[in-house]
Amino acid sequence: MKSYEVIRNAVDEPGVKRVAVELRVSPALVYKWCEPPADDADPDQSGARNPLDRVRDIYLLTKDIRVVRWLCNEAGGFFVPNPVPEFHKPTEQNIFNRTRQMMKEFSDLLDAVHESLADDASVDPGEADDIRQKWENLKATAEEFALACEKGHYRLRSK
Repeated sequence: MKSYEVIRNAVDEPGVKRVAVELRVSPALVYKWCEPPADDADPDQSGARNPLDRVRDIYLLTKDIRVVRWLCNEAGGFFVPNPVPEFHKPTEQNIFNRTRQMMKEFSDLLDAVHESLADDASVDPGEADDIRQKWENLKATAEEFALACEKGHYRLRSK
């Protein structure tokens, strides 16, 4: 689905006028966001880059996954990248490397909790953000592992 289609579907229920008022932009701009670009080769040609394209551009420019994770968290979920099978290593090592990675991520989370409590027996907002990032890393690693298992990427050779 194209970004303009996503926006068009999203604004359908509350209505373009309400969305425009809440975002403090003109209804004409919101309507522009809902239109396909006149030329797919130049998405700026319509004169109104939509917010989804701009968020994607921010991610592509920065490669900072926290942008995507923040948006997913705001929507009540979390981002999990698609697993990439490790074909360059023997498959027996893949499953063990991935489980070691999960244990490392879990250890990092425990360390962040311990460090935040060690100094004053409480978790301040900055420490909570660090704990959140460690938790997001652990969830993503575990989900990648589970998906790879489901897709049959890990096969041990019988002896």
